[in-house]
Formats: sequence, C-alpha cells, structure tokens
Amino acid sequence: MWRPPQRIKWKASPGPWPSAQQAAGSPLFQPLHYQALSLATRTWVPAMVPWRATDEGFVTAANIEWYARFASGRPGAIVLEATGIRDLPSGPLLRIGDDRFVPGLAQIAQAVREASDGETRLYIQLIDFLSIRRRPEPQRFLERFLRIGPHHRDALQLAASVDEQTVRERLLALNEQQLALVLTARELEAMRYGERERVTDTSKAAIADLPQTLPTLFANAARRARDAGFDGVELHYAHAYTMASFLSALNTRTDGYGGTPEERVRLPLEVYRAVRQAVGADYVVGCRYLAEECIEGGNTLSDTPYFGVEFARAGMDFVSLSRGGKFDDAKQPKPGHAAYPYTGPSGYECMPQYVSDEFGPFGRNRNAARTIRSAIRAAGLDTPVVTAGGVFDFQAAQAMLADGSADIVGLARQSLADPDWFLKVRTGNGAQVRVCEYTNYCEALDQHHEVVTCQLWDRLDLGEPGIAKTPDGKRRLTPPRWLADGSRSLPD
Repeated sequence: MWRPPQRIKWKASPGPWPSAQQAAGSPLFQPLHYQALSLATRTWVPAMVPWRATDEGFVTAANIEWYARFASGRPGAIVLEATGIRDLPSGPLLRIGDDRFVPGLAQIAQAVREASDGETRLYIQLIDFLSIRRRPEPQRFLERFLRIGPHHRDALQLAASVDEQTVRERLLALNEQQLALVLTARELEAMRYGERERVTDTSKAAIADLPQTLPTLFANAARRARDAGFDGVELHYAHAYTMASFLSALNTRTDGYGGTPEERVRLPLEVYRAVRQAVGADYVVGCRYLAEECIEGGNTLSDTPYFGVEFARAGMDFVSLSRGGKFDDAKQPKPGHAAYPYTGPSGYECMPQYVSDEFGPFGRNRNAARTIRSAIRAAGLDTPVVTAGGVFDFQAAQAMLADGSADIVGLARQSLADPDWFLKVRTGNGAQVRVCEYTNYCEALDQHHEVVTCQLWDRLDLGEPGIAKTPDGKRRLTPPRWLADGSRSLPD
C-alpha cells in the first residue's frame, strides 16, 4: 500500500473514557429518527468485506457468525458487506442478484436481531461493478489478448494485407519504450495493469445501456433485501465501482449521463427512485458516496456537496461519506493478479495507516463531511450524515457530533478490532476497549481476498473449544467473547 513520504508514525491514543452515566447522557448514545430511519444510538458499523461467502455468492455459517458477533456489541446499525446485484460469478463475495440468495441472507438478518435483542438495525450495501481482468504476462498479452487493428499496422509501417500473426511477431520484438509508441494508452494499461472496463466505454452495448439496466437491477436487489428481513439498503455509490464512476468528474459520457454534475448525478438519482418505488416509503434507503475522490481530475469539494444536497432532496434516509479508493492511481499488480483500488494515494485516503503525514490517519474525512453536511442543512434538509474514517475513541466521536461533521459516527476498523466497543463504552468499560493500531493488517488480507481478521485477536485463545478457525488453523474467525463482570446486560 502507498504511504505518504513524510513517514510520520502515529499512535491511536484514546482520551478519557466515559462512565456509564456519562455515556448514557452522550449524544452518541441517543436515538435518531428521520423518515424511515430509526436508530437506538448514533453508532454505525460501515460495510466491510470479510471474504466468507462461497465462490457462488451464497451465505455461509461463517458469514452468519461474523455478523452475529458484531451485533452482540450492539451498535446502532450494521451495514452488510458490498453485495453484488448481478447474478454473475464474482468469487467469495455475497450476491443478491437472484431469489435463490434470499434464504441465506435472511439467516444473517435473523442472527443479527437475535444477537442484539432487536436493537441493532441491519442494512445491506448493494453494489455493481464492471469487469476487471488480471494483469497478463506481456508476451501472452501480445500473443493472445491484444486485438490487432489498423493502427498497429500503421505504426509498424506494415501494409493492410499483412497477416495478424506477422503483426504480433513484430510487436513481440519491440522493447517497452517502443511498444509505448505503437499501443494506445488503454492497450498499454491492459498490458501493464489488466484490462478494465469504464462507464465511458460506450462503444460496448452493455456499457452504453447501463442507464437502462441498472435501475431495475438495483430495484430488484432492494426488493430481495426487504424480503430477506433487512431494515434497509445502502446504495454503493463510492470508491472504484460503477455508480461512483458515473458521479466522477472523469465521466465524460455524451448521452446525458456524463459531463456536468447534473448529468453525472442523473443515473444515481434514477437508481434511487427505482429502488424507492420497489420498496416503499417506509423502508430505509440511503447511499454511500465519496466526499472526495482524491485522484487527479476527480471530484473535490467543489462537486460533492451538490451531490449530497441532491440525494437529500430526492428523499434518501441517510447519506454515508467515504473518500478515495480508486483504480486510477492503484499500484501495478503482479502478473496474474488484478489491480486493487486501495493501493495508491486515493486508497490511502480511504484506509490511512499509522505511518502517515502531518495530518495523521485519524479523521481525515471529517472536514469534508462537515462541508457536505453544512450544504445539506443550508438547503433546508435534515438528512442524517454518516461519517467514518479513523475513529477509535469516544472523545473524537463526541466532537464529530458536536461540530457538525456527522449525525451518525461510523467505526469500521475499530469495530473490527473490537466489536464490543459500543457495549464497553456504554457500560463504563471503555478502558477495556481493544484499540485499533491502524497497521492495516486487515486491509492486506482483503487485498489478497483472504478471510479478514484482526491481528489483535486472531491468535487469542486458539485452544478455545468449538471456535471456528481459518482453513490453515492459524487464525480464529471471530473475536473472543467479552463479558462485563460476567454479564452482558445493559444498564436500564
């Protein structure tokens, strides 16, 4: 993963933890009600992909145990991992592109209700993504995958009648500098990084038709989520994926769905309206989008407040803010591996590490979120804003609510380090919190599509009877249980 050149080492040092009485009076642990959204507390576990599904996208016992474990800590809400809306192979990522996935997802919803005694709301993040291929060996790319066209013959000064095999042989004889003069920028990218579709590839019928196909795909997925017992859906409009790409300033489509901010937000709004029509006004529908893309030519705070206002005005029940995490500046993968959108500078902004710059890894999204929330409020709208990013302590969470950076505070890596953060803080046991060290051990596992755990707990109590472990038997799949004074009961 990319790191800032300053290489300043930061340590997560929580301030004073509250007593149970102080926590009870804190805004963080007060309810929030807005339209269909109703939370017991203003705490939120953002979507994280733990790679526990089957290769066919079905729920496993490990998925159910994972979410039940988070729910036992009683956050206000949990967002289920990014779940694919198409019925297409996508590896061990959960899917919701067909009714056959509903029974398994319903088991997760039921497990969360039982583990939290009905307190924690469960939303599911719905995602669409375009094709990305593994980086090929250059020789294999030139021999097999490159589509030979007239521009190659022209650059090589070959007659139009020269056969394809001869063109490939001539290309194979070139060094990389020479190839850069013959191949197009996209062909070079495909050779160096792996071929990747973009929403601007409108010469492909499936890409051109996305504005016609996606609203129905998202709407059908949302209907299945409601059937499965989820409390709502979060539309994934963030990071490196399809809907974020429509919002991006790099979206230059000329069909009315790219170019100006009004055209770039058009499809995300049409998707939302289709989903709302499918599930009704009494069902929670929100989205997650980027406060800043953090890439050259991408969306900045001159673009994104407008989107927040439009989402709020359309009637969304919440907007959740992230940042960065794009393919555009990702590190070159090894041959045989696909590019991973969290390896470049924008990826760092999404998941900053303890080795950082003068701003540090904590709360990097906070100022941008405050700007977007202020724009929403200035438009006369009260849509709750969920803000996450390097939050690990009670004091910072309190401050975010106080200064207008958030209405709901999201804790992702900190909740992974200790799913009981919420329960421990509420009961005056904050000093027992297992504080995230922001080493991004979890991110490294995610990058390789290995089951995600935390280094702070995955080797604790490995001899405990009946615990589930990774296939190699070296890591536990869920954190050890925590009991406060032998009891998990909450104060009245």
